[in-house]
Amino acid sequence: MAPIERQPGEWESPITSQLITSATKRLGAVSFAANGDLLWLEGRPAEKGRQVLVRRPASGGAAEDVTPPPASGLNVRTRVQEYGGGEYALGPDAVYFSNFADQRLYVQQLPPAGGPPSEPRPLTTADSKQRFADGDVDAARNRLVCVVEGHSGEGEAKTTVGAVDLGSGEVTTLVQGADFYACPRTSPDGTKLAWVSWQHPNMPWDDTELWVADVAPDGTLSGQRKVAGGKDESVVLPQWGPDGSLFFVSDAPDGWWNLWVLPPGNGTARRLLPMEAELAAPMWVFGQKPYHVLRDGRILAVFSDPKEAGSTLALIDPASGSMTRLDTPFTSYSGPTLAVHESPEGGVRVSAAAGSALQPAAIALLEVASVDALAGSKPGDWQLVQLSAATQVDSCYLSEPRAIEFPTEGGLTAYMNFYPPQNKDFVAPAGALPPLLVKIHGGPTSQASTAFSLGLQYWTSRGFAIADVNYGGSTGYGRAFRKRLAGRWGIVDVDDCCNAAKHLAESGLVDPQRLCIDGGSAGGYTTLAALAFRDVFSAGASHYGVADLELLARDTHKFESRYLDGLIGPYPEAKATYQERSPLHSLDGFKAPVAFFQGLEDEVVPPNQAQVMYDALRERGLTTALVMFEGEQHGFRQAANIRQALDGELYFYGKALGFSPLMPPDFPGMDIANIVCQAEGMPLPLLKSFASYRGDGKVA
Repeated sequence: MAPIERQPGEWESPITSQLITSATKRLGAVSFAANGDLLWLEGRPAEKGRQVLVRRPASGGAAEDVTPPPASGLNVRTRVQEYGGGEYALGPDAVYFSNFADQRLYVQQLPPAGGPPSEPRPLTTADSKQRFADGDVDAARNRLVCVVEGHSGEGEAKTTVGAVDLGSGEVTTLVQGADFYACPRTSPDGTKLAWVSWQHPNMPWDDTELWVADVAPDGTLSGQRKVAGGKDESVVLPQWGPDGSLFFVSDAPDGWWNLWVLPPGNGTARRLLPMEAELAAPMWVFGQKPYHVLRDGRILAVFSDPKEAGSTLALIDPASGSMTRLDTPFTSYSGPTLAVHESPEGGVRVSAAAGSALQPAAIALLEVASVDALAGSKPGDWQLVQLSAATQVDSCYLSEPRAIEFPTEGGLTAYMNFYPPQNKDFVAPAGALPPLLVKIHGGPTSQASTAFSLGLQYWTSRGFAIADVNYGGSTGYGRAFRKRLAGRWGIVDVDDCCNAAKHLAESGLVDPQRLCIDGGSAGGYTTLAALAFRDVFSAGASHYGVADLELLARDTHKFESRYLDGLIGPYPEAKATYQERSPLHSLDGFKAPVAFFQGLEDEVVPPNQAQVMYDALRERGLTTALVMFEGEQHGFRQAANIRQALDGELYFYGKALGFSPLMPPDFPGMDIANIVCQAEGMPLPLLKSFASYRGDGKVA
């Protein structure tokens, strides 16, 4: 059948918000138990965003939930640093996990010979006011060494490295004094402990330190010494090798997160394989494991090369300084995190939550007879144990991105992943160009991924083009590119996103009259700043975005409480700069319609920012909308809210820009203030302030 001619933005698509929430699970945090069972976490929008631990027996067969059903109230998720990660740790025959509701540690027995897990029982006390993450089981001392975040006193939370007795639940402080800690790791022989620390105002991608201490038989520490890191160096993700060598990732000396090793004894650390590529991602969450040291000394690692789209799995040989790229079907690895299990006979099992631009993320498993066989593995050798999307979408509805490097301010270039519209059933009328949606990743210290995303394909299958921008300050391009944003947040990112849109419009790829922009969190700030300070975009949507930088500086959680020092300047010393770059203080600059979507329990970006911004724009007569979600924190996890935010944004663009997208029959409608509309079948002039338009076509 010939495709139907229809305006882009109005195409019908099988990729609906219901499909996205019902068929999609967040997969990650893969690991192997000692007996070879494979475990991972699933985030389930249909269960109000609950995270569940799942296990697949080493012998194969169907995967089963380890975490009891929703009625149990259990949700495997920690709130340390608010972003969490490192929610669970495996012991020889048990799993230890944080529960979201009470932030206590729980223990659940996993019989080594298989069989159902035990009922979880709380390990730590109910009144401790402590949170736990990034644990490492010290089996010899029957304890869990982990990051502990205390909330019992006044002021900001106190972060330490602590030990939790796995019998009594008693918590003992091992290391304190720094503002932040991560990655406490006990050596194979139990005689040493390594950890990463950093101080305000640094973030873990700025200046961090790697420390090592000796561990006595009773578990006490002595001889603490810094072995790497310091000013202008980000050192992260330590891991002990079988021979007692300490491996870690550092961006010294030339700005790329490369792999280093400190040999046993009093040796000198050396970089294993210098290359202009990254073996780490910004440590927003705990639990990253992008490399694994194998028994024979070789290292399996995920890295990203800025000259290539996506990430690559490789086998590194430290002895020869060589690297073998594995031939896999994947270009993205969630976390990034790898799980590896080596059998006594030499067999190797590798797992990751992996996917590609056209392949939904899956729990992927590779089983080979040896490390040499691992090096020679092929794409067809991988099994897909669990898919993130339970239904397959015809590839004729999927847009494949291409990397574009484009010019920006100061004679520099930035990067984007460009997705053209794609839908086998529809074609644009002759001469009609697609609307563009510029998407801005959060962070801002983060990166636009090429991983399969039904959320992106939702737009392209309806006739939109997507520009997923890696502006100056993004990761994956080395420290120099990452530091472009130092002191210039709200300038460099805004310029790069505007220049991405203009580049595509000037290239004849998108409609210059229908340029939209959206982002969440820090991306929401860039969205609002682009609308306030530039005249490029036709409409925008902020998802839990920052409107008032002063409010963020004064009212946010510990992890990010000094983040803005490096992005803007210390507060209140740089108060004038904060005000100058805050969209809330530049309301007269807004000319294009803007919608706000916000969680009411957001501790990272308080909801009052969206409310204040919406009220101010509405009073000025600008087309705007505000949707608040109960029970949501920073990012939306509940299926109904994810659907309403996605469909609501499309609906808003349609009303603001004059096209008619097909909405799902259960779309609840949306109040839009100050809009030209049709009501009760009668044409109306521009509505005055406080008038609003509902999904049922009636004026409120």
